[in-house]
This record gives sequence, structure tokens and C-alpha cells, in this order.
Amino acid sequence: MIVPRSRLIFWVGLVVLPFATLAGAIPSTIALSLGLIAVLLALTLLDAVMALRSLDGISVELPEVVRLSKDREGAIDLHIRNDRMKAKGLRLGLAFPKEIVSPSQDLYTLLPAERQFSRVSWPCQAFERGRYILDKCYLEVLSPLGFWAVRSSSPAYAEVRVYPNLLSERKNLAALFLNRGLLGIHAQRQVGKGREFEELRDYIPGDSFEDIHWKATAKRGRPITKVFQIERTQEVYIIIDASRLSARRADLMTEDGISKSGNPDDSRTTIMERFVTAALVMGLAAKRQGDLFGILTFSGKVQSFMKAKNGNAHYNACRDALYMLHAQGVTPDFAELFAFLGLHLRRRALLVFLTNLDDFVLGESFRRNMDLVCRRHLVLVNMMKPNRARPLFSGPEVRSIDDLYQNLGGHHLWTSLRELEKLLQRQGVRFTLLDNEMMCAQLVSQYIDIKQRQLL
Repeated sequence: MIVPRSRLIFWVGLVVLPFATLAGAIPSTIALSLGLIAVLLALTLLDAVMALRSLDGISVELPEVVRLSKDREGAIDLHIRNDRMKAKGLRLGLAFPKEIVSPSQDLYTLLPAERQFSRVSWPCQAFERGRYILDKCYLEVLSPLGFWAVRSSSPAYAEVRVYPNLLSERKNLAALFLNRGLLGIHAQRQVGKGREFEELRDYIPGDSFEDIHWKATAKRGRPITKVFQIERTQEVYIIIDASRLSARRADLMTEDGISKSGNPDDSRTTIMERFVTAALVMGLAAKRQGDLFGILTFSGKVQSFMKAKNGNAHYNACRDALYMLHAQGVTPDFAELFAFLGLHLRRRALLVFLTNLDDFVLGESFRRNMDLVCRRHLVLVNMMKPNRARPLFSGPEVRSIDDLYQNLGGHHLWTSLRELEKLLQRQGVRFTLLDNEMMCAQLVSQYIDIKQRQLL
């Protein structure tokens, strides 16, 4: 497609209109006026003909997968192919979705001579986690005289994956991720009465008869004892509730509308966002400890299940499984969830639930179905602490009738959650209300405490 530019309009206004007016007013100037107008028309047509094939041999390739972090600046690399290898100014355009913002609507670049390939980096920033598709790149070059702009679209496919931003959470956990001396979390060999065989040694009075290795005893002619150690590769599963209650806004703002963490984007952060971020941070901690890490997401049914493994490739697979996770407008089915866990998890594991139990019916259903897994696995249940869930008279001063009713409702919710905590403790399940802005740090602290106390 070829379109006129402002330069052409300027010259038409400068030449055609004045000389046409002059020819109408003074008949003797008709020949001169028509000649000048004809010259301009000829130059314009010649310029258009020369510009028709300006984009031949020029194409743009986008990377198949572009990985960005939410709320962090990133860039998309465009690879430009110029088969004619002539110097040329090129204007580029990408149709970004509304969730991805670029500081410039278009990008200008100069294709150098004698080079077939060029690369341009387009800065952008994503504000919503998810998967987005770029399927076209728009090109524009100017005609030799600058009267026309030749435009076309080049087919180019790119899948933009926007992951949660873990930078701020990793800063909060910087001391835990250090790996120098006695600081930080790192895998430690723990010898003791575990389930994993460590070595054989001579019998010492007081050793249990069940630990004697009878074949080695018969072979060596003296009592030999088996020594066990705590398993160094234990299974840790993060179970994420992606049902309707996770779609609510997280209480990251004070009652005065000020962000608790100083981030103005906290006003639109959902509970689902916090769950996904916490799961990925827990995956980093488990990888550092050498444990096997897996994830499970559910709503009205089990949505995805990643068997516990270790390594960077597995962590990337878990991240790819979570970056598109969004809350569904359905009620969670805890009966199906626990039946699935009982069927697929045979080895004892640490199950970390990220769910919402501030609904009395859901809390009762969760507790009733917990017997299917709590006797075989170590279970931690975590939910974000509601902003107004607190004992009566522990909040700010009551100034209106609305404040009074809100405080009564918060006290009732706090009482219900305390009762649920006591009932779960009787089943051997630890229930914790997490502070929203310190959620990841508290989860990792729970995990490190279990590792140190060898509860798993």
C-alpha cells in the first residue's frame, strides 16, 4: 500500500493552489502555471513508481518464544532481512496487546548497506501475567523524494510469555538464598535414623537387632549394623487453589488506600497472583535444598499435575505450567482433589496447600476430606490472612456504624478460622494465616523449619 505524506501535501499547497489561482486571475500565465503543475505531477508519479518495489526483499523475523517478567522492563529482538543489501530507512510497527506497553508506538531504524541481516531491540513492559501472540510486523519506507510512504505487513509469529516477577520476593529472601558458610539454605547431609541406607559398620552394644545386616554378619563373622540417614531427596508438592475465591483482590493495601509494600500496582493484585509467585519461590528453595519439587492446581477438578522432580529443566516446566494459571469461577471440589492425591502420591511427601478456607462450607469440606492424605503425608495448609479478620477491640477505633459492623464481621471470621485451625491440628495438620506482604518468606521459613526438625 502506498500513501501520500505531508511533504506531498505541502508541495501541492505550495505549487498547485497558488499557480492555479494565478492562471485564473491572469490568463497570460496559464502556460507557465500549467507547466509548473505538470512538472510537480510528473515528479510525484515518478517518485511513486520508484517506490513501489521499495519493500521487496525486506522481511522481519521474531523469536518463537519471548520471555518477560511482569512489571519489569524487557525487550523483543527483531531480525530484519534485507536481500538487496542497500542502505534504507525503515519504520517498524508491532500490534502489542493492551497488557504489554511499549514506550514508542513505532520504531525507526537504518538498514546498513552491504549487510543482509540486522537486529533491532524493541523495549516493552508487561503488566499482566499470561500468554500473548504477535502475528504481524508492519513495515514502512519512504519514496526517494519523500512524497510517498510504502507500507506492508510481514508475517511474523512470536509467543510472548509473561511470568510472575520474583525479583522483589527474592530480595526479601536474599539471606535465605545465600550459600556461604553457615548462612543461607543449602543441602546438608543429615545422618540419623532415616529411611535411606548410609553405610555398614561394626555392631555397637545398644544397636537394635532390626538394624543388623545378617548377610554381612555371616560373611564377615562378626555382627554388622546398618546405618541409615535422612532422605536427601524428599518430595515437596505445592497445591494451588484456582477456584473462585482466588480471584479476589489481595489485601495488600492499608485501610487508607496506601500500598503496604510501596508498589502502586498492589491495588490490582489478586490472591491467585500471590499463590503463583509463592509456588515459584518455594520451587527455588526446594531446588536449592536438593529436594524433589512438584505442583498441582485445582478448581472444580484437578487442572494440572507435575510429578516431583529436580533440576532447572523441571523448574522451567513448572513455571510454564503456572504462568497461564488464572482463577476459575467455580467452587473447589476437595473430595476429588484428595482422592487424586491418595491415588497418585504413594511416597510420603510434604504437601503445602495454598487455598482459601474463609468460607465455612468450604472449610468444613476441606477438613472432612483431609483424612484421605493426612495420615500418609505431612500437610501444611496456608491461606492469606483477610485484612479484617482479627479479634474484637484489636483494630482501629470505631468511628461509625459501618466500622462497628465490619469489626463484628471480622471477629466472626477470625473465630471461625481459629476453630478450623484447632480441628485441623487434631488431624496432625498445621494451618497458618500468612501475612500478605511476607507470604513467600513465611512459606520458605516453614519449609526450612521442617527440614531442620526432620519432620518429613
